[in-house]
Amino acid sequence: MVKKLLFILLIVNISYAKDIYEINCVKCHKKLPVSIDKYFYRYLLKYSGEKAVKTSMFEYLKNPSKDKTIMPEAFINRFGVKKRSKLKDDKLKDAIDIYWEKYKVFGKLK
Repeated sequence: MVKKLLFILLIVNISYAKDIYEINCVKCHKKLPVSIDKYFYRYLLKYSGEKAVKTSMFEYLKNPSKDKTIMPEAFINRFGVKKRSKLKDDKLKDAIDIYWEKYKVFGKLK
């Protein structure tokens, strides 16, 4: 019984976390001409590792500025700097974790 309950809670938690990413990230990025995976690759090129990528994304999303962006100046001039995330820190970190897992290349290259 306990195992079943834990399994159900795990599934619900994963579904909820996925919704955080889909609702709060993908929804808005669909409106832009650059697909959401391109941002990931720009972060990866600049910051290299998981911890550095996640930290820089978190810091940018909490307090976006031209100085912190990874996008070219022409993109910022056309679309502006992103608005500050309204997500609480733990939810924002969950969304960034989902994003990392979705697009990471480590372990996928052969």
